[in-house]
Amino acid sequence: MKQTIQLRLGQQLTMTPQLQQAIKLLQLSTLDLQREIQEALESNLMLESADEAEAEVEASELDSGRRALDADVDNEVRPEQSSMPEELPVDSSWGDTFDSYIATAGGGAGGEGGADLDPFAQHSRPQTLHDHLEWQLNLARLAPRDRVIADALLDAIDANGYLRCDVDEVVEAMADPDAPGDAPGDAPGDTLGEDAVEREEVEAVLHRIQAFDPPGIGARSLRECLLLQLRALPDDQPHRADAIAICDNHFAALSRNDLDDLRRHTKLAPDALRDALALIRSMHPRPGSLVADIRPEYVIPDVVVAKRNGIWTVELNPETTPRLRVNPGYLKLIRRADDGPDNTCLKTHLQEARWFIKSLASRNDTVLRVAAKIVELQQNFFEYGEEAMKPLVLRDVADSLELHESTVSRVTTQKYMHTPRGTFEFKYFFSSHVNTASGGECSSTAIRAFIRKLVAAETPSKPLSDNKIAGILTEQGINVARRTVAKYREAMGIPPSNERKRLA
Repeated sequence: MKQTIQLRLGQQLTMTPQLQQAIKLLQLSTLDLQREIQEALESNLMLESADEAEAEVEASELDSGRRALDADVDNEVRPEQSSMPEELPVDSSWGDTFDSYIATAGGGAGGEGGADLDPFAQHSRPQTLHDHLEWQLNLARLAPRDRVIADALLDAIDANGYLRCDVDEVVEAMADPDAPGDAPGDAPGDTLGEDAVEREEVEAVLHRIQAFDPPGIGARSLRECLLLQLRALPDDQPHRADAIAICDNHFAALSRNDLDDLRRHTKLAPDALRDALALIRSMHPRPGSLVADIRPEYVIPDVVVAKRNGIWTVELNPETTPRLRVNPGYLKLIRRADDGPDNTCLKTHLQEARWFIKSLASRNDTVLRVAAKIVELQQNFFEYGEEAMKPLVLRDVADSLELHESTVSRVTTQKYMHTPRGTFEFKYFFSSHVNTASGGECSSTAIRAFIRKLVAAETPSKPLSDNKIAGILTEQGINVARRTVAKYREAMGIPPSNERKRLA
């Protein structure tokens, strides 16, 4: 093949570093944005937070005034200790002579170290269910052989508190000489002795574990979990015996919520059966989740919506938009004609700092514009609630603001809006539509609100079926099929009509 030189004309999309940075900041959530800003402040010496700079100036002025005042007081009250003595008594400490030493050096409430003390940094790692059970196991006086069996059973308990292996599997695993679970420092199999583990031994140790807190731990099924919790109740608990009998003998009918079958087999009065079922429903089906120390994740809204003088206003959350500026001290060090490495580094950091500040301002402006347009288009929601939600798609906002649809998609992802009706993600205000009898459109969010309202107002003994709900919506002018009602109902976590049936 002969090599030749050819000239071709073409068009291609080139993304500059500035555009890439702007797109990256636009799609970040509030927490990710704060992390990105902190990394930029640590890596770029030209960037600084305007709020922190002003706070440092005020703190330095306040500190200088406080030191001058303290010096005057010390000279008046303790003039003999205004200077440092050459020697201290042998039986005294530094803090006896200088009282402020302990406060400042120790980081107390009145010292300088107290401002940097973060109490949340002293938190230990979250406690797990296994840690909670291990703590109770250490308090129980078990023989070394039973302790090895208990350790094997604890390892088989999942985060919900259920034993996810059969007793026979534990017996087989303990019979293996190389099986884990021996005490530290012991040879494999020495702790169990020469005798094989019997099923009765594992059952006995399992009963000890099932007596641990919280009740229901170590259950092998939902039925056993409910029975363990019910039997842990006091003997004088009302309807305790009836609830245990229902779970022990009629659990199949209970799982189907077959009230007629339960009433026929238990021979209980309607009031007694209703109270017994209420007691069963008060039990926790996943007791392990009650112990897990799950740190809450707080949502920081990007914008705040409020009604002032009859007009809905949208403002950026000042906590999520820190003020950044170029450090004036380093800016004065830049010399235009100098091409040295230090000056070149300063120029590079200055250019990156300006790009970052500009990209951050562009992000805030775009988020504010999109949020204001959403509030404008969904004003009926803020006035009357979910039932007044209008159908809205990304293209509607993009066309109104002359933005690309992908830009609106990035803005509405992981961005939250604090309103008088609660905190919602931007995506919440976008939904598909269903045609109405009058030729209009109804939002799927409004249909969900209608379904939730109908289910809340239904008769417990005769709940509304999906077909009946679809008929009611059709009478109100909303053309929706039964399968659509079932889809929306399942999305909201509402059980079907047979499971919602309750005794009157």
